[in-house]
Amino acid sequence: MSIFDVTAILIVVTALFGWLNTRWLRLAPSVGLLAISLATSLSLLVLHVLVPGAGLVPTVRGFVARIDFNEALMHGMLAFLLFAGALHADLDVVLRRRGTIAMLATVGLLISTVMVAALCRGVFMLLGFEVRWLACLIFGALISPTDPISVMGALKTLHAPPSLEAKIAGESLFNDGVAVVVFTALVALLPGVAGHGGHATEVTPAGIAWLFLREAGGGAALGVAAGYAAYRLMLSIDDYKVEVMISLALVMGAYALSFRLGVSGPIAMVAAGMLIGNRGRRFAMSEEVADYLEKFWELVDEILNAVLFLLIGVEVLMVAFAPQRVLAGLAAVVIVLLARLVSVWIPITLLRRRAEFTPAVVRILTWAGLRGGISVALALSLPPIAEKPLILSCTYVVVLFSVLVQGATIRRVLLRLLPGSSPGRGGAGGGAGGGVKY
Repeated sequence: MSIFDVTAILIVVTALFGWLNTRWLRLAPSVGLLAISLATSLSLLVLHVLVPGAGLVPTVRGFVARIDFNEALMHGMLAFLLFAGALHADLDVVLRRRGTIAMLATVGLLISTVMVAALCRGVFMLLGFEVRWLACLIFGALISPTDPISVMGALKTLHAPPSLEAKIAGESLFNDGVAVVVFTALVALLPGVAGHGGHATEVTPAGIAWLFLREAGGGAALGVAAGYAAYRLMLSIDDYKVEVMISLALVMGAYALSFRLGVSGPIAMVAAGMLIGNRGRRFAMSEEVADYLEKFWELVDEILNAVLFLLIGVEVLMVAFAPQRVLAGLAAVVIVLLARLVSVWIPITLLRRRAEFTPAVVRILTWAGLRGGISVALALSLPPIAEKPLILSCTYVVVLFSVLVQGATIRRVLLRLLPGSSPGRGGAGGGAGGGVKY
């Protein structure tokens, strides 16, 4: 089966499931697609038990085995998804709240990583699993980044304050990149494992510090440099076809180059997306070009997100869920939520001395901290260590709960916690929630 055949099957199934969700379930796209995909996968497992001779599950597993989820997401889809997300981020609003976003994306993520590692190790040991501290820290790093995809749609339909959108989107965009750097550094500490891009990492404080500097700082520098080059090209012409093509070349070229240079591709995409989406849109694009560019990347974002959540659902067929691992995963759900609460509460408490926040901000950010495909992809990318099956099972349980439960209820939670919010359609500017302090 060729790459075209695999892609064609995925797009056809995604379109069919998307139609079913829009026509009948009417859930948020990510929630609906994952629910249908998961239900289909579980139905195949039941049919396999009832009619083992049909060979349905082995056939589907053979197809899924041809799809390298980690390769597809981390070395392809993630570049487009992060750029598309950063393209719509208001840089002025993000910069005004840069302190909060930076604290949540760095200090908050590190607190979550350590807390998840410590509590999960205790639970794993109680359940009879032998798990190293390093493996627990790796799990903490890969499960801590948040996914803004599901919650952003709810925020827009509620006319949520722009500052709230900026914090959730900004934190998610940046903590994705920071989490990948933390994860890479921790995995590099495993015996016999090279760092990102094949670069060996010296297991010393200086070596780890250099890895962080190279990945994060280098990724940001690459994103700004590549984004500025694309901006200058756009500035010299007025042709929406060519300018959209330049933005596509920027994403693919800079992301591919990041792996050659051993720097963070996700951070590069966020930096490039914000530059093009703000300075580029303001000075280098006519209204026609900006409209085409925005619609093109919105469509790319929607298609790739649909395929991503379909893949998360079918990948369940490839994970061995032993009863003890399921118990560990359910415990991890509680631990991850608790760690999220603490990792949000500490930075917000420290920042209250300089800024004013709505009393519900901690609860909103805690429940809006959805986990998604990045966590699954990072878990699948782990080398064959003894703890990998346990980490993968726990990751899937946490992600499924996050998307299906938190994603399905986030709109209701926001309606309850945001003063003056009301259901509606349209953008997130002004509206009923415009006066909320956050």
